[in-house]
Amino acid sequence: MSSQTPSPGPVPASSGGERRKPRVAVVFGGRSSEHAISVVTAGAVLRAIDREKYDVLPIGITTDGRWALTADEPERMAIANRELPSVERLAESSEGSVVLPVDPGNREVVYSEPGAVPKALGDVDVVFPMLHGPYGEDGTLQGLLELSGVPYVGAGVLASAVGMDKEYMKRVFVSFGLPVGPYEVIRPRAWEQEPSAARRRIVEFAEEHGWPLFVKPARAGSSFGISKVEGPADLDAAVEEARRHDPKVIVEALLRGREIECGVLEYEDGPRASLPAEIPPVSSHAFYDFEAKYIDAADGIVPAPLTEEQTRRVQELAVAAFEAASCEGLVRADFFLLDSGEFVINEINTMPGFTPISMYPRMWQESGVSYPELVDRLLEAALRRSTGLR
Repeated sequence: MSSQTPSPGPVPASSGGERRKPRVAVVFGGRSSEHAISVVTAGAVLRAIDREKYDVLPIGITTDGRWALTADEPERMAIANRELPSVERLAESSEGSVVLPVDPGNREVVYSEPGAVPKALGDVDVVFPMLHGPYGEDGTLQGLLELSGVPYVGAGVLASAVGMDKEYMKRVFVSFGLPVGPYEVIRPRAWEQEPSAARRRIVEFAEEHGWPLFVKPARAGSSFGISKVEGPADLDAAVEEARRHDPKVIVEALLRGREIECGVLEYEDGPRASLPAEIPPVSSHAFYDFEAKYIDAADGIVPAPLTEEQTRRVQELAVAAFEAASCEGLVRADFFLLDSGEFVINEINTMPGFTPISMYPRMWQESGVSYPELVDRLLEAALRRSTGLR
């Protein structure tokens, strides 16, 4: 297969031969602890897709992994009265399941229920995978779509895996000369078989870089499982909290400075960076955690109050991180602007939140790309690409 970006394919035709709109399967939910945020994100995207240009098929994945047919009702997918939505509540059946083809020559989606004849739901031309966290954003779903030969929005298998695993993300960034902060990794076997040695490593890390530390799941997002640890007495509880989400734990030194984010979007001529945003300190929270992001709706400052040189620098670093991890489609890159004036990259998110308060669409809105245009650009970029090696 050619490594060049393919030209857009012909307009899909129905079985009768007439031209039809491309069909988008919006896949959301999933087995990770970010299930509810995925549902919220998908609801916002469903509201934004141009229905005159695309047909839409919403597919939810339950917390136990069943692919369910759901109604196209984005108003039921929002956080209401601090209550989080779920695919289980949206599914049209508690037993029916949706099956994607694994044959690259067949893109027909089938729906089946026990005791009933399977029902063909028609071909899917592109998938918009709105899943966050493991079993969706980490390359697993992307691998399935590669096997199926169905184009999809966002990063491929490698970039998705790198973007999910904070350890290997940082290793890739370091190899490309990008600045990262000090960190230590505690692997599952180390904590399970030699916890005292693992604990000593963390304490020694703190003695070198100072308390407090941040203890995080190595492969999770939306700030789930993160603890700010002020001293050794709180260490075990923080590690166990992180391990509820991932058996591999990463420990990071506190970086004193401002939190800056920057969006990257794939254009026809390559990736471009948005105006950056700043996440100000949240007085009611120890750090920018899940509650601050999604429940209490902490406001970011867009655009960030930076100098022209600082804005240019963080945009360069965001695009460099996108390229270093071989990303496609979109990325939100998160940085610290240290008191010394240096930018340090904290992490990238290959499928950032698209909720109404999410920073990625807000940054692009301020950069002149509206929410509907942003969604449309991502779908068009996915339809331009082939699956497989590229």
